[in-house]
Amino acid sequence: MTTNNPPLHNQLLSALSSPELNRISPYLELIELKLGEILYESGEYLGEVYFPISSVISVIYDLADGSTSGVAVVGNEGFLGLSFILGGDCTIGRAMVQMAGSAYRLKSEFLLQEYNREGILFSLLLRYTLAYMTQTTQTGVCSSHHSIEQQLCRCLLFSMDRQPLQRLTMTHGLIAIMLGVRREGVTEAAGKLQELGLISYNRGVINIINRTKLEQMSCECYCIMKKEYDRLILAMLNSNLPHLRRDQAMVNY
Repeated sequence: MTTNNPPLHNQLLSALSSPELNRISPYLELIELKLGEILYESGEYLGEVYFPISSVISVIYDLADGSTSGVAVVGNEGFLGLSFILGGDCTIGRAMVQMAGSAYRLKSEFLLQEYNREGILFSLLLRYTLAYMTQTTQTGVCSSHHSIEQQLCRCLLFSMDRQPLQRLTMTHGLIAIMLGVRREGVTEAAGKLQELGLISYNRGVINIINRTKLEQMSCECYCIMKKEYDRLILAMLNSNLPHLRRDQAMVNY
């Protein structure tokens, strides 16, 4: 199904100028992504990119010994398929739907064509690239130096920021894959957060009860990632540039 309606629920698309949005809108395909669905396997050709609306996607590396390591999370603040505009046509990671929901799908070649016009989309995607690189770098640091409880707090906060709902639908098994830890470790960490009254968890649905304390229990990695995104993307969305349609930018932060 294609849509000609303005895509106001993805922050990057919502910030486009009218001419850019009018060119792209007819080619955006509105789709529903299922929990656990694999969008890319490692080494696959990136024929399509995704702009999440209510869905959240994790980029995961699979190691030779069978273990996993989540390196990035993409939601309505960005898009999936960054390597294509950077000159690569394949992915070296696996993209899995972390939270079911809607997204816009667009042919990679069409996005590259728009990117090469060097308009607003070009500037936004360059800034998003830097924010994404900060996320992947800081995730690696976090995985090596912080406890499972801290990583879980960071994961929950990061996921909450990237979708419009006030709850998360995530199983312990899926979180374990994202964090690269054993499922039992996630269950124990989630139990501690629930005992402290920070979250409630029931049948795969996580509700954030006390976000302030959750942020306090998280490591510094969450704040570093958020501040970099605010500096690179939100500053541009909220700037005085006349060609940015700030009234249409949907910002969850």
